[in-house]
Amino acid sequence: MSKSASLFLEALACDNSLPIEQVAVDLWLKDLQNPRRWWLRPILQFVFSILLHIVWFLKCLPLPQFSAHKPLQKLICWFCKHFVSPEANTLILRHYATESNVLNFLADNTPGNKPVSVELYPQTIDQMIAASFVDHDQELFRMMKELGHWTEMTEPTPSSALNWTNWKPLNLSNMEPERKWTQVFDFESAHALFMCIFCLLLTRQEYRDAINGFNLDQSIAIRIGQIIGDPSMTEMAYNQFPLYLQGPKNLGQRFLLHGFFTEFAYARLETIRLEA
Repeated sequence: MSKSASLFLEALACDNSLPIEQVAVDLWLKDLQNPRRWWLRPILQFVFSILLHIVWFLKCLPLPQFSAHKPLQKLICWFCKHFVSPEANTLILRHYATESNVLNFLADNTPGNKPVSVELYPQTIDQMIAASFVDHDQELFRMMKELGHWTEMTEPTPSSALNWTNWKPLNLSNMEPERKWTQVFDFESAHALFMCIFCLLLTRQEYRDAINGFNLDQSIAIRIGQIIGDPSMTEMAYNQFPLYLQGPKNLGQRFLLHGFFTEFAYARLETIRLEA
């Protein structure tokens, strides 16, 4: 064992207590070992956090609002293809698929109205130009709105009766982008760069919705937990209390833990599906 090896990361690689797919854990641990992460990320987060709050302050002023969704998405995809590590890109693509599956599971297994399923499953970075981050947020809000008021379930749905009609298992082999020598940015460093661009190229309302949508994790966890009979689901939702609107403070951590929760929810449900 190398003296420079992290015993903590080695322990994480062997810890399967949390039902997160091992392939996602391996991708994340590999991204954590990006050497640039330890000196580049703190600089980027410090500088762009200050810039983000300045842009957000200007957005909050009573000035004309504007947005540029297509240039925003093209810029992000171009940057991801050329400068973001393949591990981080794969985690981004996984997030589209895992969240789409979680929302489709809710739609298929909630009594009452059946919303139109979410179809955001990009397999490559290029496909993200059409399946934009804005669409990703808007589909979440649409689904929660169309699901309507939740009626507390006194009994969970038996595993054999769960509906998996719109569930699409991940095919990781199609999600592995080709590596370029310029792809040096880890996941968190890339997000630090994107924060200001999002704020600048979305309207005030769009951006506020996007940075508060994470808090719906708690609502999703409550609903899924009652459907499958697992109240511990809510313990995995770091982002909570959607009625409390937040600004861009601590955005990087909230975004990252939203991704972890979605991976957890997907893996928990996929385990039930395979067992059934």
